[in-house]
Amino acid sequence: MSKSPTSLTRKLILIQFAFLCMALAAITLTLWVSWQLEGGAGAINEAGRMRMMTYRMLMLRQTGDLPALLEAATKFDHMVADLKAGDATRPMSIPADQSCRQSFDLVEQRWGELRPTLLGPQSLDVARSQAERFVVDVDVFVSRVEHTIATRTALLGGLCFGLVILVVGASVAFVSGTWSWIVQPLQRLRNGLADMAGRNFATRVNEANSVAEFAELAKGFNQMANALESSYRSLEQKVAEKTASLAQQNERLAALYDVTLMATTSNDSVEALGQQFAGKIARIAGADACAVRMLAEDGERLLMLGQHRLPQAMLAGERCVRMGECECGSSIGGGHDPESTRVIPIRVLGGQLGHCAQAGFQSVLAIPLRSSLRVLGEIELFYFGDRVLAEAEHQLLEALAGHFGAVVENVRLAARDRELAVSEERNLIAQELHDSIAQSLAFLKIQVQLLRTALMQQKQTQVDAALAEIDTGVRECYADVRELLVHFRTRAGHEDIEHALRTTLQKFEHQTGMPVGLSIEGQGVPLPPDQQVQVLHVLQEALSNVRKHANAKQVRVQVWQDPQWAFEVSDDGDGFSDDGPGKGEIHVGLRIMRERARRIGAQLQVQSQPGEGTRVTLTLPSNVAERAA
Repeated sequence: MSKSPTSLTRKLILIQFAFLCMALAAITLTLWVSWQLEGGAGAINEAGRMRMMTYRMLMLRQTGDLPALLEAATKFDHMVADLKAGDATRPMSIPADQSCRQSFDLVEQRWGELRPTLLGPQSLDVARSQAERFVVDVDVFVSRVEHTIATRTALLGGLCFGLVILVVGASVAFVSGTWSWIVQPLQRLRNGLADMAGRNFATRVNEANSVAEFAELAKGFNQMANALESSYRSLEQKVAEKTASLAQQNERLAALYDVTLMATTSNDSVEALGQQFAGKIARIAGADACAVRMLAEDGERLLMLGQHRLPQAMLAGERCVRMGECECGSSIGGGHDPESTRVIPIRVLGGQLGHCAQAGFQSVLAIPLRSSLRVLGEIELFYFGDRVLAEAEHQLLEALAGHFGAVVENVRLAARDRELAVSEERNLIAQELHDSIAQSLAFLKIQVQLLRTALMQQKQTQVDAALAEIDTGVRECYADVRELLVHFRTRAGHEDIEHALRTTLQKFEHQTGMPVGLSIEGQGVPLPPDQQVQVLHVLQEALSNVRKHANAKQVRVQVWQDPQWAFEVSDDGDGFSDDGPGKGEIHVGLRIMRERARRIGAQLQVQSQPGEGTRVTLTLPSNVAERAA
């Protein structure tokens, strides 16, 4: 059973307390020895005074000064008593040694013998003899005290050296404990943190430590490392999953973009687009084969629009599938809104899916093909194994089918728009021919009849008049043909209408020899090319009316671009009224101009009075320029 680690605080307290006790004991012993040394030194000094007092008392005995001798003896008694008992006011004491005590006891005994002799009637020689023996005993006492002091001085030196050893040992123990208990665990934690910073989340710190705090830190570090390692692994897995999800989404977006791009980068027919789409969706869905079927106009048949890797026998047998003959297309019968994508199990419905079963397919994905306007058909993906459709795949396939349906519908609408444009242009040409050349030819037909009648009646004057009218009519018809050719070839050619307008006016001047003034004011957003063409046609028709009917000497064209586009053609010709000559042909031209103005949402205003010339103004709505921008 492992021993539980001790707290760092407890260890430090125990070490400090042990060293404190040792230091206090050494200091106390040192102080005691020092006090003893000082007391012994005081005893030696006092013993020296005793020798001096002894010789002084001999001198006082010799001189016969008895009062002084008695006083000296009394002081000597106090000195012996103080030396024996010690003095509390100063360090003086006899060392606690047996020899010193015995020697002092002898000194005390000798003083007891010497004192009566000094104060008594004995002779001076006897007193001197006893005093010499007393001094010898004092010297022996001093020698023994000095010997004891020397021994204790050596002890004091040993104690001081021991204190030095104690300080050095304490320092070594402190440094060693700091290194072992604090520095090394911190280094292990620092190295672990460095490994963690280097994404080495498998690193661990040894939890076996004699210090409880660092053992807890190591345990907490390892728990943190476990949590980080688990989180990092989980994060790596999530990043991998997110990366895979983003890659899948990018692939889906690329597929949607690829399908959408088909309509903008290709001028192929619907059949060619269907063939391309069949290969694309088969690759995206991982299908073994694919068929794109278009619903016929009668709503009873599905026609093969495109296919990918269909067996030849299946391709020959299913180019046209009638509703009810096969499970495919059953959800869109009658042109109703289809159901969502279905998984058709061929093994379960093998009797109704003869061609599919014979080809070896096990399952079919039937995806409705529709646009925003109607049901267009169905897309069928064939698999040799079972197929389970995930929700994301379901959404992707239906989105692809929806985009392709929009592509097919746009191709059809574009073809219909081209057809309508051709039809409208033919109607316009027919209208132009009817309103100009047809009327001229009708006039010529009448003149031919008049010429024939005049020839039969041999009326030369009427013949010449008819020939003149026919010549004039032919010239007018020829001029109309040339003008129509110019009108039909009119194109803007530039972003700004000014270039085309100047070209038109130059042709007019060349045909008529009539000067035309042009002024353009303001700065506006350029008109779209289709609107420029209609504006040019209106201006050409106005100039044609000037050439045919106005008998003008000068024509002026003004253009305003701000706040909205406006065009004005004015002349100084004859003008006209509703009941004037040639009013029918003039009104035909005005009707043509109004129809063209109506196509671009513009307003046409004609102002004319006999003898005051004519002013034709074409004003475009303000939002025309905004749509062009």
